[in-house]
Amino acid sequence: MKTVTDFPRKVIEIEDMGIVMPDGCRLSARVWMPEDAADDPVPAVLEYIPYRKRDGTLPRDELMHPYVAGHGYASVRVDMRGNGDSQGLMSDEYTAQELQDACDVIAWLAAQPWCSGSVGMMGKSWGGFNCLQTAFLQPPALKAVLSVCSTADRFADDIHYKGGCLLGENFGWGAVMLSYSSRPPDPALRADWREDWLKRLENMPYLAPRWAGHQARDDYWRHGSICEDYGRMQVPVLSFGGWADGYMNTVDALVRHVGAKGIVGPWVHQYPHTAVPGPAIGFLQVALRWWDRWLKGIENGAEADPAYRVWMMYSVPPDGSARLRPARWVAEAEWPSPSVRPVTLHLAVEVGLSAPQRALPAQSASPRGYLKTENGGGFSVSLSTPQHLGMQAGEYFPMGLNAEMPGDQAGEDALSLCFDGEAVEAPLELLGAARLRLRLASDRPLGFVVARLCDVAPDGRSVRIAHGMLNLCHRGGAAAPAPMVPGEVVEVDLVLDQMAYRLAPGHRLRLALSTSYWPFVWPSPEVATLTVSGGALALPLRAGEVVGWEPPAPEAAPGWKHRVLRKGRTRRFVEEDLITGTRALVVEDDLGDVENLTHGLCTGETMSERWEIRPDDPLSAHAVHRWEQRLSRGDWAVRTEAWARMTATASHLIHEARLTAWEGDQQVFERHWREEVARHFV
Repeated sequence: MKTVTDFPRKVIEIEDMGIVMPDGCRLSARVWMPEDAADDPVPAVLEYIPYRKRDGTLPRDELMHPYVAGHGYASVRVDMRGNGDSQGLMSDEYTAQELQDACDVIAWLAAQPWCSGSVGMMGKSWGGFNCLQTAFLQPPALKAVLSVCSTADRFADDIHYKGGCLLGENFGWGAVMLSYSSRPPDPALRADWREDWLKRLENMPYLAPRWAGHQARDDYWRHGSICEDYGRMQVPVLSFGGWADGYMNTVDALVRHVGAKGIVGPWVHQYPHTAVPGPAIGFLQVALRWWDRWLKGIENGAEADPAYRVWMMYSVPPDGSARLRPARWVAEAEWPSPSVRPVTLHLAVEVGLSAPQRALPAQSASPRGYLKTENGGGFSVSLSTPQHLGMQAGEYFPMGLNAEMPGDQAGEDALSLCFDGEAVEAPLELLGAARLRLRLASDRPLGFVVARLCDVAPDGRSVRIAHGMLNLCHRGGAAAPAPMVPGEVVEVDLVLDQMAYRLAPGHRLRLALSTSYWPFVWPSPEVATLTVSGGALALPLRAGEVVGWEPPAPEAAPGWKHRVLRKGRTRRFVEEDLITGTRALVVEDDLGDVENLTHGLCTGETMSERWEIRPDDPLSAHAVHRWEQRLSRGDWAVRTEAWARMTATASHLIHEARLTAWEGDQQVFERHWREEVARHFV
């Protein structure tokens, strides 16, 4: 990535600009702007998140915000209420208070003498969510947004539920936020830091059980979901996603429903100028083109850019730590594209001996499944997979190169019901979402089915192209789920994630079905056996002329000045207990300790996760997370430790947590949580 130090306008920085809300709560902003902005006012670009501008996101902030400011903007990074150096308390994600604060910040920025009156909003993940949600509220000064790795539907496409299935990340993110929000303001900026910190700790919510309690798409999830009324999105939207991220579906939805411009690369859950797998792109130059058009009114043609630009992934061997994904850019002028047409493949089964990679457990005669262009009639085959299937699924939103992306699926395929297509003779391009219709019955009222679409190489290695899942209680819709009637045959529809994929000659497509997906999905209370008796897979086949795109190369401002005090270490592995049969996915991530050479704050973070289960017992599912946060400067030091555990009975999901805080060597706080959430549909 090219480092840029010479900008059109000289930049000044204000490390702690106070923005006072109508109720008197002071939010802390770090602001970069041209030094002559008071004489020559500029538009403002707001990033508004809870992840601590003083230390948490500082390394990425210093790459981006001075760069934007140097091109004639006030680039504003605000700590949300109750986080970082801002006052107040945070009670949940995307609350009405959070979004009202965003609107008030935008109005405040627009009224400043150094601002031209036009404001844009950008962000990744939480920041990408709330910039869409704020645009939904239509604050007058907001003229455009740029959203990265976000969602338009909080129930269907976030870390809580997917296809109505309760995600393991719901628990995981609850532990993360308990840890992240437990840190105090910086005493260098807040004389009242200790009083504020203790108040935060006393009022800290543990949110995982709250989220787990809303098992239908109710008013809780409809709040903040812009899909409730796309017509309210009146400002231009530029949306970025990554094929290795969990939020790849949003770009399609925004392009399709609000006329957004969409760009999806091979990336994990990071900004596209720093993300892996490569290639990274010049995200900041693309962003400036967007801001120049909509905040400065420069006629640069951004509104005429292709609707949908995607990195068309090529067949390569599976790699959970891939640094690069070979492919090419494909630009679709309109979306949906006339270049894409649906092709239906029917599920067919023949009973007999199968190759080892397709063998099913607990069946005397394993079926061979095929994907055929013609409907070969009905069949009947049982599907019940071991509970540990899924340990090669990867993270919901991988952040880097630590084996967080999906690994070789061949071992998981061996435990699944697989339907294989013929090896293709010419490259096959897929662009869009595959749709699966299944005819099935269940012997239990609660259960789910997971579908993985895989690229199987001639040597048997299997790459997950896309996956999808359906809680069978949600077969009639997410707003009014209902348990299955055991033995009753139903038809269900399952939509897989968006994809852009080019299958190489000699490779074949595989549809792999399972009733378990640990720890990506929390298991059903009982082992369910599905009887599958038919189905069809509709694939989005792309054909025709290829129009490419040449994005600019990555650029950024100079990185932050820091010193490594202690190097970190990351491990990720799977354990098997040969006595009990328990399988465990273990993640240990020590980020070490660093010193900020600009303001002297030393920070460190250590976490561990353990997800264990027995192959034959869904109620053996057991997850434990530990997070430690460390901050110090000179003689001052604080430390917090968050511990969380999730288990379950047949009737309840059991959430436990503990938060402990130390000032120096003295423990100053401890709190415990325990909550049992009734299982209605999960």
